[in-house]
Amino acid sequence: MHPLTAALPSTLCYLDGEYTALKDARISVLDRGFIFGDGVYEVVPVYGGQPFCFDEHMARLDRSLAELQIANPLTLAQWRGIVMRLVEAGGDAPQAVYFQITRGVAPRDHAMTRGVHPTVFVMVNPLPPVADAVRAKGVACVSAADFRWQKAHIKSTSLLGAVLARQISVEAGAAETIMFRDEWLSEASSSNVWIVKDGGLVGPPKDHLVLTGIRYGLLERLCAERGIPFALRRISRSEVFGADELLLSSASKEVLPVVTLDGQAIGNGRPGPIYQALYAAYQEAKQRNAEQPHKQGATTA
Repeated sequence: MHPLTAALPSTLCYLDGEYTALKDARISVLDRGFIFGDGVYEVVPVYGGQPFCFDEHMARLDRSLAELQIANPLTLAQWRGIVMRLVEAGGDAPQAVYFQITRGVAPRDHAMTRGVHPTVFVMVNPLPPVADAVRAKGVACVSAADFRWQKAHIKSTSLLGAVLARQISVEAGAAETIMFRDEWLSEASSSNVWIVKDGGLVGPPKDHLVLTGIRYGLLERLCAERGIPFALRRISRSEVFGADELLLSSASKEVLPVVTLDGQAIGNGRPGPIYQALYAAYQEAKQRNAEQPHKQGATTA
């Protein structure tokens, strides 16, 4: 047995209506998520025991499920109830809640199987923060052609393209792989990508070539709070390399400065003022969320 397998955690998880130790959770080998990657997922960060941007994450889950023609098996209150039960043991420590919904168990057939019940799985993991020393220095990234499929807006469990893209940066000793489709910026292997030019934040448009991260809406709100111009449009490769600042955003990275791309310095090669302003605003948003009382109506599924 591989050491990682032997060390699987016994933290509580949720699987098809039951709470069990994660290391003991089992699904059928005929689950379409296992056979075809026929499912969607979502990851919600939790700070101070409170899920962050929960409604926005659940709205994206709804959109992904609709694209796959899978009915959402639970209500918003039921989802929240599961989250609150699972994160309780972690206290105020930052956590990440992972949701996965597949079409369910059926004989192997490419056609969408009707009438089966979706498989619902939820687990929680620690969410270690990016080290202060890394934030102070910024990170290096590499670029690659975006070779993934044309429906990147679906948060699908079919993540082989993302795995291959991330491995490019792993082997290069870099933090992320920033991808381009026909010389236009799309996203990174597991992050959205932003440029800063002349004091404004610019990101790729919301379309089927990019997974619209929850931080799209969040960063737009934070920019409005700090008086930072915000725009979404197509961004060329030359604009990325000529940017004043280059940023990554995701649930785990929050917002993170990129100081070199393919060995070339971005701007002055140091984290810039727009990153500093947005990171500070992000921390304030997390604090406000953690101080909110628990929403009413949350029931345990």
